[in-house]
Amino acid sequence: MQVPPFSLREQIDALGENLDQAVLRVLRSGQYIGGELVAAFEQNFAAAVATPHAIGCNSGTDALILALRAMEIGPGDEVITSAFSFFATAEAISAVGAAPVFVDVEESSYLIDLDQLEAAITPATKALLPVHLFGRPVDMERVGAIAARHGLQVIEDCAQATGACWAGRPVGSWGDAGCFSFFPTKNLGAAGDAGAVTCRDDGLAQRIRELAVHGMPRRYLHTNLGYNSRLDAMQAAVLQVKLPHLNSWLERRRAVAARYGDQLAGVAWISLPEQAPEGHSWNQFVLRVPQCPGARACDGAGMACVPSPDSASFGLPEA
Repeated sequence: MQVPPFSLREQIDALGENLDQAVLRVLRSGQYIGGELVAAFEQNFAAAVATPHAIGCNSGTDALILALRAMEIGPGDEVITSAFSFFATAEAISAVGAAPVFVDVEESSYLIDLDQLEAAITPATKALLPVHLFGRPVDMERVGAIAARHGLQVIEDCAQATGACWAGRPVGSWGDAGCFSFFPTKNLGAAGDAGAVTCRDDGLAQRIRELAVHGMPRRYLHTNLGYNSRLDAMQAAVLQVKLPHLNSWLERRRAVAARYGDQLAGVAWISLPEQAPEGHSWNQFVLRVPQCPGARACDGAGMACVPSPDSASFGLPEA
């Protein structure tokens, strides 16, 4: 049996009729950009993340760029982030003209090493950008304490961690801003590209919202150079259907991850991640295969492999 690296078949089959109706309502409404559906999803997602504000945008990459721009981070500034993340994390920092400063990760967790993070702070450092990689939350209490000691802003990269929590509190609610991706294979996925920024500060939320629509505080008044980065109504409708199911999907992911860990524990050529914290959202179950024969065994057993110099293959659980 061939196991693909990603599959949304079961999710779509279960929600098919509701998704069809939601999309058809948008098509018939004639309201494709903005409107009540987008506002409703933003309100519901903000509640799920326990923040006053959620601003929809067109991708997780744009979410990072919007947050950085709204915090006036740019040329001459440094932003400390993880050396192990998807390209968009560093790309967004560079896109606003700032310099990404890379800090290595802990071998046991794949998350940024917080001791090394603090040591990397310089007078040019403007913000910390921890990455909740693969759904595993960073210790945000420590990050917050480091930021407070040095007077720095914190932007959480939550692209792979929707639904994850640290100390019982959702990721995206700890820093000054949380940046989420709703790429289709994420825990909460749209039917295309979509993202959101969460925050507590009213002024920051307003700046992000303006930047996402060409720097407009009101129609046709442009006070800043912004972006065309709106969350469209079609994606908001799909996300509205899926959001109520997120917690049950996360429980299933955690159960599947526990089973993977139990059944793979005795395999000599596999290196499993360390014991996960309670709030892990398991966007991926990632393991290391140091020896090539092990990778070939996976491939021979029908498990699709994604070539990578630094990481093992991962996918959505099918059972």
